[in-house]
Amino acid sequence: MATCNQLSHFKHKRRYKKKKTRAKALKKCPQKRGIVLKVLLVSPKKPNSAIRKIVRVRLVTGKRLRAAIPGQGHNLQQYSTVMVRGGRIKDVPGIGYKVMRGKYDFSTMEKIVRKKARSKWGLAPLRI
Repeated sequence: MATCNQLSHFKHKRRYKKKKTRAKALKKCPQKRGIVLKVLLVSPKKPNSAIRKIVRVRLVTGKRLRAAIPGQGHNLQQYSTVMVRGGRIKDVPGIGYKVMRGKYDFSTMEKIVRKKARSKWGLAPLRI
């Protein structure tokens, strides 16, 4: 048998925590279209050394963000239209988005032809 105190609190059900999204600028969408404002070169954090290619993008919602360019080589320049998805680069702080290859003005072709590993949403398997 429940006590009076337990019965009085019964109507207050458990409130679940709201799930946080990492890609806030996409507003719970898988991808968003944007326009490239600037193409940048950034060096990664301490143990790694390279030059990461990054674009500054203005989304259709009006938000501005920085997104990484995956793969080797690109054809992006100012005012190119791109599709942005979530996904961060671990060694470059502040970048939680990536540009999708093969959509709008961002070509699927890379400088180096991949035969084994292929990038996500990149080239289809080569038929020789």
